[in-house]
Amino acid sequence: MQILAREGRISNLDLADRVGLSPSACLRRVQELERRGVLTGYRAVINPAARGVGFVAYMTVGLSQHTKASQEAFERAITRAPEVRECHNVTGAVEYLLRVEVADLAAYKHFHTEVLGTLPQVSSITSYVVMGSAKDERA
Repeated sequence: MQILAREGRISNLDLADRVGLSPSACLRRVQELERRGVLTGYRAVINPAARGVGFVAYMTVGLSQHTKASQEAFERAITRAPEVRECHNVTGAVEYLLRVEVADLAAYKHFHTEVLGTLPQVSSITSYVVMGSAKDERA
């Protein structure tokens, strides 16, 4: 699985060779992993700059009400925001952790103020601007 996680486009022949299986046995194992939901998909990793992304930030968001309805309304709104690449409901002092990717600081300010800042459920926002990434294994 580690090879597939790093090299999702590896051919079955190359994978079989690297793990020491026959191609047919390797294919059966990969298909079984897919059937069981262990392998849920294959992705292309796209250069952020090629998508026009030059600014990445993580944001923590606290909600004003700690109700299911408030969480659902917030999640519906975030689902419609293309700037938000990840949204995680977390434990601790806040309810959500977001990964936001935009073109530049001006686009980030717009998202912060005009999108996130207008949601009635939001009571606090803290931003953490990504300066660099020493390790990033997201596919």
